[in-house]
Amino acid sequence: MISVTRDDFDVNAVIGRVKQPDMGALVTFLGVVRDDGIEVMDLEAYEEVAVKEMETIRDEAFEKFPIEAVDIIHRIGRLRVGENILLIVVGAGHRKEAFDACEYILERIKQSVPIWKKEIGKDGERWVPGESHGGDA
Repeated sequence: MISVTRDDFDVNAVIGRVKQPDMGALVTFLGVVRDDGIEVMDLEAYEEVAVKEMETIRDEAFEKFPIEAVDIIHRIGRLRVGENILLIVVGAGHRKEAFDACEYILERIKQSVPIWKKEIGKDGERWVPGESHGGDA
Protein backbone atom coordinates (compact mmCIF):
# COMPACT_ATOMS: atom_id res chain seq x y z
CA MET A 1 0.00 0.00 0.00
CA ILE A 2 1.19 3.48 -0.89
CA SER A 3 -0.82 6.24 0.75
CA VAL A 4 -0.93 9.95 1.55
CA THR A 5 -3.51 10.53 4.26
CA ARG A 6 -4.74 12.93 6.92
CA ASP A 7 -5.58 9.99 9.18
CA ASP A 8 -3.27 8.38 11.69
CA PHE A 9 -2.34 4.76 11.08
CA ASP A 10 -1.94 1.64 13.19
CA VAL A 11 1.70 0.56 12.85
CA ASN A 12 0.98 -2.97 14.08
CA ALA A 13 -1.89 -3.41 11.62
CA VAL A 14 0.36 -2.41 8.72
CA ILE A 15 3.11 -4.76 9.89
CA GLY A 16 0.53 -7.55 10.23
CA ARG A 17 -0.71 -6.94 6.69
CA VAL A 18 2.83 -7.01 5.23
CA LYS A 19 4.16 -9.99 7.22
CA GLN A 20 4.35 -13.28 5.34
CA PRO A 21 5.69 -16.71 6.43
CA ASP A 22 8.61 -16.60 3.95
CA MET A 23 9.90 -13.26 5.28
CA GLY A 24 12.75 -13.49 7.74
CA ALA A 25 12.85 -9.72 8.26
CA LEU A 26 10.44 -6.84 8.52
CA VAL A 27 12.13 -3.47 8.84
CA THR A 28 10.06 -0.46 9.80
CA PHE A 29 10.82 3.23 9.85
CA LEU A 30 8.46 5.46 11.80
CA GLY A 31 9.00 9.21 11.49
CA VAL A 32 7.30 11.33 14.17
CA VAL A 33 6.97 15.03 14.92
CA ARG A 34 9.78 15.78 17.35
CA ASP A 35 9.79 18.42 20.05
CA ASP A 36 12.45 20.84 18.89
CA GLY A 37 10.67 23.98 20.04
CA ILE A 38 7.61 23.65 17.83
CA GLU A 39 4.00 23.25 18.87
CA VAL A 40 2.57 21.85 15.64
CA MET A 41 3.64 21.05 12.12
CA ASP A 42 1.60 21.55 8.97
CA LEU A 43 2.39 19.10 6.19
CA GLU A 44 1.18 19.83 2.69
CA ALA A 45 1.47 17.70 -0.42
CA TYR A 46 0.75 17.64 -4.09
CA GLU A 47 -1.08 14.41 -3.27
CA GLU A 48 -1.54 12.85 -6.71
CA VAL A 49 2.11 13.41 -7.61
CA ALA A 50 3.31 12.35 -4.15
CA VAL A 51 1.54 8.99 -4.43
CA LYS A 52 2.87 8.40 -7.95
CA GLU A 53 6.41 9.30 -6.87
CA MET A 54 6.24 6.97 -3.86
CA GLU A 55 4.98 4.20 -6.18
CA THR A 56 7.98 4.83 -8.42
CA ILE A 57 10.31 4.70 -5.41
CA ARG A 58 8.71 1.42 -4.29
CA ASP A 59 9.23 -0.01 -7.77
CA GLU A 60 12.87 1.13 -7.78
CA ALA A 61 13.41 -0.61 -4.43
CA PHE A 62 11.99 -3.85 -5.83
CA GLU A 63 14.41 -3.60 -8.77
CA LYS A 64 17.46 -2.83 -6.62
CA PHE A 65 16.93 -5.13 -3.63
CA PRO A 66 15.71 -8.72 -3.14
CA ILE A 67 12.67 -7.70 -1.11
CA GLU A 68 9.14 -9.05 -1.02
CA ALA A 69 6.94 -6.22 0.24
CA VAL A 70 6.87 -2.44 0.70
CA ASP A 71 4.21 -0.30 2.34
CA ILE A 72 4.56 3.48 2.64
CA ILE A 73 2.12 5.78 4.45
CA HIS A 74 2.77 9.52 4.67
CA ARG A 75 0.51 11.83 6.64
CA ILE A 76 -0.38 15.40 5.82
CA GLY A 77 -2.31 18.07 7.68
CA ARG A 78 -1.73 19.58 11.11
CA LEU A 79 0.24 17.27 13.39
CA ARG A 80 1.29 17.72 17.02
CA VAL A 81 4.53 16.72 18.70
CA GLY A 82 4.70 12.93 19.00
CA GLU A 83 2.28 12.20 16.17
CA ASN A 84 3.19 9.84 13.33
CA ILE A 85 4.31 11.34 10.02
CA LEU A 86 5.76 8.55 7.91
CA LEU A 87 5.72 4.76 8.02
CA ILE A 88 7.83 2.55 5.78
CA VAL A 89 7.59 -1.22 6.16
CA VAL A 90 9.86 -3.47 4.09
CA GLY A 91 9.63 -7.25 4.10
CA ALA A 92 12.44 -9.48 2.85
CA GLY A 93 13.97 -12.86 3.32
CA HIS A 94 16.92 -11.39 5.22
CA ARG A 95 17.52 -8.32 7.41
CA LYS A 96 20.32 -6.68 5.41
CA GLU A 97 18.22 -6.43 2.26
CA ALA A 98 15.27 -5.11 4.25
CA PHE A 99 17.39 -2.49 6.05
CA ASP A 100 19.12 -1.40 2.84
CA ALA A 101 15.84 -1.09 0.96
CA CYS A 102 14.16 0.82 3.79
CA GLU A 103 17.02 3.33 3.94
CA TYR A 104 16.96 3.71 0.15
CA ILE A 105 13.20 4.37 0.19
CA LEU A 106 13.51 6.94 2.99
CA GLU A 107 16.29 8.87 1.27
CA ARG A 108 14.44 8.87 -2.07
CA ILE A 109 11.24 10.12 -0.39
CA LYS A 110 13.19 12.99 1.16
CA GLN A 111 14.71 13.85 -2.23
CA SER A 112 11.76 13.76 -4.55
CA VAL A 113 8.29 13.48 -3.04
CA PRO A 114 6.40 16.81 -3.11
CA ILE A 115 5.57 17.11 0.59
CA TRP A 116 6.42 20.28 2.50
CA LYS A 117 6.40 21.17 6.18
CA LYS A 118 5.72 24.35 8.09
CA GLU A 119 6.73 24.44 11.74
CA ILE A 120 4.60 26.53 14.09
CA GLY A 121 5.86 27.54 17.52
CA LYS A 122 5.64 30.28 20.13
CA ASP A 123 7.99 32.46 18.08
CA GLY A 124 5.97 32.20 14.88
CA GLU A 125 5.99 29.89 11.91
CA ARG A 126 8.42 28.97 9.18
CA TRP A 127 8.53 26.78 6.12
CA VAL A 128 11.38 24.33 6.47
CA PRO A 129 13.77 24.59 3.52
CA GLY A 130 15.46 21.68 1.83
CA GLU A 131 14.27 18.12 2.00
CA SER A 132 10.60 17.39 1.81
CA HIS A 133 9.53 16.55 5.38
CA GLY A 134 10.21 16.39 9.08
CA GLY A 135 10.54 14.26 12.13
CA ASP A 136 13.59 12.09 11.76
CA ALA A 137 12.38 11.35 8.28
